[in-house]
Parts: sequence; C-alpha cells; structure tokens
Amino acid sequence: MDRRGADTGSVRLSARRLGAQGAETLDENVAEEVAVALVYNGVSHAVMMATPCDLEDFARGFSLSERIVEKPSEIFDVEVEKSGQGYEVQLRIAGGRMAALHQQRRSLAGRTGCGLCGVESLDAAMRPVATVSAPQPVSAASIRRAMADLPAHQAINRVNGATHAAGWADASGALVAVREDVGRHNALDKLIGALAKQGEMAPGGFVVVTSRCSYEMVQKAAAAGASAIAAVSAPTSLAIDTAKTAGVSLAAFVRGDRLTVYALPERIVA
Repeated sequence: MDRRGADTGSVRLSARRLGAQGAETLDENVAEEVAVALVYNGVSHAVMMATPCDLEDFARGFSLSERIVEKPSEIFDVEVEKSGQGYEVQLRIAGGRMAALHQQRRSLAGRTGCGLCGVESLDAAMRPVATVSAPQPVSAASIRRAMADLPAHQAINRVNGATHAAGWADASGALVAVREDVGRHNALDKLIGALAKQGEMAPGGFVVVTSRCSYEMVQKAAAAGASAIAAVSAPTSLAIDTAKTAGVSLAAFVRGDRLTVYALPERIVA
C-alpha cells in the first residue's frame, strides 16, 4: 500500500474486480480519510474525519465558521502534527476566545458529511446565523461559469472520485480558491481558512459546492461573507430558511445552462 495521503489525499489499495469476463486484481486510488483532532491552547475540542490535505486551512476555517474565533487575527499560531493513526492540529488562540470555548464545552465527534454531531442541545444546534452585511447581486452567468470551471480544480477527485469541492468565485465567476475533502463541510471550512489567509476579499464573491446544500453549508457561507451559495445538487428547507435570514442567495441544481434559485432570487441577475 502506498501511503501518500498526507500529500495527495489518496492511497493506493488492492481490490478485486468481478465482471462478466471473470475476476481481476488491481490497484485502486482511494480517498484517504483520517481522524483530525483540533486542539485549542492545549485542550482538545473536536475530532473530525477528514482528508489529510490543507489541514491548516481546515483548522482556521472551522474556527471561524463555528465562531470559536470572530476574526483571523485571533488565531496566533497553527501547527499540524502526525499523531498515531491521525493528525493533531494545535491552535493557539486569544485568551478571551479560549475562555468562551471553555464555557461552551461542546464535544464534537465528527463524521463524514455530518456537521452537528455531538451538539448537546437544540439551542446549540440552531444557533443564530451570521448576517452578510453588504450582499451584492450575483449574475446567473457568473454562477454557471464558476460551477463549470470547478471540476478543473478538483485534482484530488480526479484521482479517487470520492471528494467534494468548495470554491470561492469573484463577481465575474472566476474561481479565486478551491479546496477538497471527503466531507462537504470540511471542504467549505478549508476554503474559508484559505480565504482568511488571503485577507479581505472583494465584494460580490460567492461559494460554489459539489454537493447538496444543507443548513450547515449556508451557515458557513454566511460566516465567510458570501453573497450567494450555489450547489450542484438539492437544498434542504432549513438551508433555504437560513439563507433568507442570513441575506445569502441560494441557488441549486446548477447544471449546464440551468439553475434554480430558492432564496433571495431578486439578487440573482438573469
């Protein structure tokens, strides 16, 4: 077995293919999924299952989208360490944010595609969503352009066929950054972390994702200040309601020349 996952997001494993012509043994590229512990000021807070690429971006984005910190400057240092069968990401954050984290004491045990595992109450699960302060109109043509260009940036998925992608596009639809992960929430957190390192983005930017659009995806897009989120698959009812509250336009089923707008359609310019 070729353990290249920390660099490529994939491992090569032996598999046996059964078909009409018989059986054959072959090597397959498989998406790597490992446990990633997020440790704040020496205290383990969350363990997520993720692809071991761009873990510094993941930690920064998770910290921002989950409101552990309010701004990137409150994260002083991030270090990624191999630990047993997974990874530890050690973050040093502002003392005031750490004190607030101690009060929350949410213990998350994340699974692929699960954004709210371990939340202990309904109030914690349905916390207030960030409101985008100055959302901009987004053209349908820009959304179609960004979604059409997204596959070209999915280097990991081209190898293993098992990862989601989240991309940030500017007002013209040009992709500024793309991140991948086996978990759709993780891909979006990685994207948010990458954007945080780049600094303030131009207004009118939006998110495109290769997945369905759930409440958590809208919540994270709003935390990033996106004017819109566009998904290749379906939205949920709570995602639509949350998008309306947050001031984020929500488009889904973005395929070819068609898309369906479920929230704030007046801000998607035909």
